Amino acid sequence: MTVPDHGLDPALALDGGALSLAWALPFAGLLLSIALLPALAPRLWHRHAGIVAAAWVLAFLVPCVARFGVDVAAYQVVRVELLDFLPFILLIGALYTVTGGIRITGTVGGTPLTNTGVLALGTLLASLMGTTGAAMLLIRPLLRANRGRRHRVHVVVFFIFLVANIGGALSPLGDPPLFLGFLQGVDFFWTTRHLLAPTALTVAVLLALFFAIDLWCWRLVPTAEDVPEREPWGLAGGANVGLLAAITGALLLQALWHPGLSVSVLRVGVAVEKLAADLLLLAVTVASLRLIPMAQRRPNAFSWRPLTEVTILFGAIFVTIVPALAILQAGSDGAAAPLLAVPSRDGRPDDALYFWMTGLLSSLLDNAPTYLIFFQAAGGDAPTLMTGGASTLAAISAGAVFMGAMTYIGNVPNMLVKTIAEEQGVPLPGFFGYMVWSSCLLLPLFAVLTLVFFR
Repeated sequence: MTVPDHGLDPALALDGGALSLAWALPFAGLLLSIALLPALAPRLWHRHAGIVAAAWVLAFLVPCVARFGVDVAAYQVVRVELLDFLPFILLIGALYTVTGGIRITGTVGGTPLTNTGVLALGTLLASLMGTTGAAMLLIRPLLRANRGRRHRVHVVVFFIFLVANIGGALSPLGDPPLFLGFLQGVDFFWTTRHLLAPTALTVAVLLALFFAIDLWCWRLVPTAEDVPEREPWGLAGGANVGLLAAITGALLLQALWHPGLSVSVLRVGVAVEKLAADLLLLAVTVASLRLIPMAQRRPNAFSWRPLTEVTILFGAIFVTIVPALAILQAGSDGAAAPLLAVPSRDGRPDDALYFWMTGLLSSLLDNAPTYLIFFQAAGGDAPTLMTGGASTLAAISAGAVFMGAMTYIGNVPNMLVKTIAEEQGVPLPGFFGYMVWSSCLLLPLFAVLTLVFFR
């Protein structure tokens, strides 16, 4: 999600201080539906996920209309869809379409050394081209390399940990909360300098752990069941590589160009730079489809299902999360005040609490506004936080990025990777099953990070 727009109409805004926690129930119900229905009622979910999502949207909108009126409810929907969801899905759609047109060819077996190398490469690329771009570029070659392996679940789980989340911690281009910090005035390379050590430790431990697990699985079942046909090394769809640079340009455009102009759409002010970035992303998507049509994408196992699923579910999430975010943004005046009251320790902010509170909320809510909420709670002044408050800002940044790996909805590429892997026959665990993996593997590591960096 983005920072508040310049054209916010105070008369139509939701007062988070006047809302009870009951207003967050539709959002909680949607999350529980995503978590439980695929396991408890798979046919219902796969056939009617859109209807279930729409029902929870109505569970928020109907009471909103009854209490605040049609104008307020309509404004909230238009505002969140125009300023938050549309830029979000245009960016995800552009990255998904462009990377889906790039195919890394070549015969390689999914050995422990190869898999670890791919995870390391993806982790590095995540901070350069974003977690979504890196994940979409490498998940298909990784799945293809391991299609003869019987045990593949751990490969995808660690891929989500490293490439779809933790690898994006070293630049504002890596993950949305860090880009949001950049928009708030945090220097571009501040994150690289201050998160390098915790990121390096986290990545090193996870890569070593992955290699040990993958080696054990490899020795357990050493014979491939399906050896891929020999294929020469190469890069198909190379024209799309230039389009990845255009996507980066669209992100930097809205960060560096501020003409001070906005366009009013249904009483919602849209800054010109954001509108220009959205149009550029749309043009990139169209150009990619023209350069690499669907017929040429089929060898890459490309389909629209993962993007369609993300569009439906996150379209509903962005609407139902509105009252929850309003309550959080009300701070000490809202019903979530006890949750946001981060006590100081010896007159200084408690970095450990900032790390864990930002992280745990980010694993369930959108991590970008969660980052912004705690950024403001820590003072909200970028120059101060980058110097005297550097350890606190590092804790907030690390919590938002690292703990996005805790659930499938903690970061958008998590769900994209899950859907792509399941399409190719990998029996990934359900929502809570995945949380068993993340809790057992990540929480002890985050505890170590707290002791070493955020005490």
